Amino acid sequence: MHARATRLTEAKIKNASPKDKDYVLGDGDGLQMRVRSNGSKLWNFNYIHPVTSKRLNMGLGAYPETSLAQARKLTIDARQLIAQGLDPKEQRDNARQQLRAASEHTLRKVAEAWFDLKKEGVTQAYAEDIWRSLTLHVFPDLGHLQISSITAPKVIELLRPLEAKGSLETVKRLSQRLNEILTYAVNSGLVQANPLSGIRAVFKKPKKKNMAALNPDELPELMVAIANASIKRTTRALIEWQLHTMTRPAEAATTCWADIDFERKTWTIPAERMKKRRAHIVPLTKQALAVLEAVRPYSGHREFVFPADRNPRTHCNSQTANMALKRMGFEGRLVSHGMRSIASTTLNEHGFDPELIEVALAHVDKNEVRSAYNRADYVERRRPMMAWWSEHIQSAATGSLSVAADTPRNVVPIRS
Repeated sequence: MHARATRLTEAKIKNASPKDKDYVLGDGDGLQMRVRSNGSKLWNFNYIHPVTSKRLNMGLGAYPETSLAQARKLTIDARQLIAQGLDPKEQRDNARQQLRAASEHTLRKVAEAWFDLKKEGVTQAYAEDIWRSLTLHVFPDLGHLQISSITAPKVIELLRPLEAKGSLETVKRLSQRLNEILTYAVNSGLVQANPLSGIRAVFKKPKKKNMAALNPDELPELMVAIANASIKRTTRALIEWQLHTMTRPAEAATTCWADIDFERKTWTIPAERMKKRRAHIVPLTKQALAVLEAVRPYSGHREFVFPADRNPRTHCNSQTANMALKRMGFEGRLVSHGMRSIASTTLNEHGFDPELIEVALAHVDKNEVRSAYNRADYVERRRPMMAWWSEHIQSAATGSLSVAADTPRNVVPIRS
């Protein structure tokens, strides 16, 4: 019968001095202390694997951070696992991995990874809107939860108050975005299934509303209001620029001087700033160029044509024109995006080619092959139409709209 190992004491541990080489002090039951040549003292559990029968070591921590009593308790726990046929080191590593996953794979962390991909396929303004909505409505309550613990009841409970307030569009968008995040988690192997796949069905559907827009015959009223409004010159120029170019609010607000070709009289909007992620060329009329010349003294030395008030190094907010229209008395009647509707309706009523109008509005043809093939000559074909539209706007501003009501001779309308 082998003699039982002499138990360690606190005094023996403290008096164990480093030597030229590492050495081991035994405490029995597989617990050892390794005294390193550099003076550090490390606890170690030496055991035989319950399945492979290989002799293994498992670190239990350093002394004095892990005391003798604590090391003995860890040894007892490990021996109990071995008695159950389990490898204590594997069990500990699995537990650590689960704890790490709990902190690494929270809803917010997964959302950040999803958003890094999502923002590459949408405009900057839309990306900002996505992240703002999650930060405001989702992360405060659910952001810290592990992605695997996100369930439909939790999300429904979160969104019900928004539904009760009538913010149905917000509920719809958040449901969609959370769905995409969970689908990303599934594809990343973090969860087995998306528990939110049918969640939109439990909420009221928002009623589809068209963008508020004036009738074409109300254009003179708008132009008079713009001329007499108590707004900044750059804001007035922004509204007129959006009106003449038929662009979306975010596209107009982010106009860069570098994208303007004064020689060719074109404005090329990069793909990353377009809703459909495809570069868009706008032929510029003399009226549109006049807007640029009017604003040049204010921003010609900067990157953006319409700089922000607080930070002129960046562009103005995409809602700048919208807020100005509200102050001008058009709330409920016209939003800045609705100016595109005025242009579309007017041009269609005067017989212009619907295909050219759609291209001018940067509506992508569902037939991608045809769209890519046809867009080459659209810029020059659109110039007469854009020129007519700018003349129409100018006539509305001067009160002589009836003069511009007929399509000019150099513009060929479509034939029925």
